This record gives sequence, structure tokens and C-alpha cells, in this order.
Amino acid sequence: MTPAPLTRPARLRAGAKVAVVSPSGPVPADRLEPGLDILRGWGLDPVPMPHVLDAHRGLDYLAGSDEGRARDLLDAWCDPSVDAVICARGGYGAHRMVDLVDWAAVRAAGPKVFVGYSDITVLHEAFALRAGFATLHGPMVGTEAFLKDPRTQESLRATLFAPETVRTLGLEEARALVPGRARGITYGGCVSLLAADLGTPHARASAHGGLLLIEDTTEDPYSLDRILTQLLRSGALDGVAGVACGSWAGCGPYEKVRAVLADRLGPLGVPVVEELGFGHGPTGLTVPLGVPAVLDAPADGGPATLTAEVPALL
Repeated sequence: MTPAPLTRPARLRAGAKVAVVSPSGPVPADRLEPGLDILRGWGLDPVPMPHVLDAHRGLDYLAGSDEGRARDLLDAWCDPSVDAVICARGGYGAHRMVDLVDWAAVRAAGPKVFVGYSDITVLHEAFALRAGFATLHGPMVGTEAFLKDPRTQESLRATLFAPETVRTLGLEEARALVPGRARGITYGGCVSLLAADLGTPHARASAHGGLLLIEDTTEDPYSLDRILTQLLRSGALDGVAGVACGSWAGCGPYEKVRAVLADRLGPLGVPVVEELGFGHGPTGLTVPLGVPAVLDAPADGGPATLTAEVPALL
């Protein structure tokens, strides 16, 4: 039995107010401003939250204090004038602040567009499991792909304004690692962050009926093996309907990464797609999380796709 889809937020329209937050690592001002300009060019009204450019005094890999980062996210979500919350960058730090967010208040405020990837995986899982909201695994305003890659920009823009036009996703090189066809509810993100969530009080209890989307960066093949093995041994992948893999930037020669993916995921006996086109690569497609979708991994070597059965946003 496939789990129920999550509650989708409304699509954006010209003039929509977009709060920009830094829940994880610090973002340089000279990378934030060009990203805000892109959003303005789409007719949006981006508003950086108070702590978006903060840096922690003692731990320079954090964008200010845990409390400040959590407060920015909660304040943005509970502000009725804000239509969307987009992260400035990933890095590290979401695990430190996720339990400081008042998730009851988030649920009460209702769904909004939420965009991010990488370390933001922690928050995608929290929005899904603690609030019941669908989110977008997509580019962040201070990241290189968003600033420089037109296809990355257009994938997010179309998803925000006309989500029915981008229901079928996949780069041209997407292919079956394990052929087949599967239906389920999308979830996932950065695979090392999913593994880091194991054993925490609000971790996902089951993958049953889910379509798992995974990618990562700067994890050596043996490290990816350890991460996937941890997920397998814990039972976190039991019942998964299919797996779509994105980019593995900086993880070593792809043939070695591919061998790990085949060895660890192949025995699941479900369709597995490689190089779908989301994550840390030079092009990062926006992928909806929490929606019913079909993963198609053709056995004939043709392009593989992920097709959402409903638009990502209402």
C-alpha cells in the first residue's frame, strides 16, 4: 500500500514574497545578491531574513547561532505575507537547529513553497514527517549552479510558476541501473544526511511505498558504501518501491561510484535509475518531494524518467 501524498503548497505568482534563509552554512554576500537578482527578474520579491548573512563566532562553518537560524525559518514560515522560503545554501548545520523549530507552529501556519538541497535534506524530512508538507528539492540562491546554469534556473522557475509543465524529469543521460517501472511517493535528498538521521526521535520509520531520491558530494566510494550499508542494515530501505540517483560530484571516478550503487542497491530488487539530474552537479533539476510519481527505467537503454502524477504545486 502506497502512503498518502503530502499536502502541496500553492504555486507562486508575480509579486510573491520569498523569504531567504541560511539554515546551515554561511553564504557570502557577493553570491547572495546575484541570486536575489535572478528571483527579482522572475517578478518575485525576495526578502533575506535577519540572520541570512551571519557567521558563527567560533565555528565558521555555521551561518550564525543555531537559535538564530531556527528563528529565521520559523518566523518566515509563520509570516502570512510570505509565500515561499528558499534556502541560500547548504553546507552543514541543519541537524543542529531542526529540533529548535516549533513544528506545531509550522503545521498550524500551513504549507508554503520550500526549496533547498544538500544539508537541507534534514529539513525536507522534517517538513514531511513533522508537518506533512510536500517540498522542493531544488537549487539555492547562493549556489554556483543556480547562478550560472540556465537549465537549473529554468527548472526551478517553471516548477514555481507552471508546475504542470515540468512533471516529467530527467536529463538525457539518465538510464536504468536496474530496469523496471515503479510508483510511489517521492522522498530523499543527500544520502549521507538520510543516514545521519537514523536513530533520531523523528527519523523516517519506513520506506514502504516510497520512491527514494539520493545524491551526494565529496563522499569517496567506500564512504558511499558505508552510508548505503548503514541504511540497508537499519531497515531504512525496507519496502522502497524504487530508487532514483542524481549527481555524485567529487565522489571519485563515476565507474567506481556506479559499482557501489549497483552492488548495494541492485539486491533490493526494485528499479534503480542513475544520473537523473538533481543534486550537486552542474545542472540541478528541481524535483518535488512528497508527491506520487512513476519511475521509469527502460530495459532497452532508453532515457529514464521520473514523472510526477500531479504538479508539484497547486
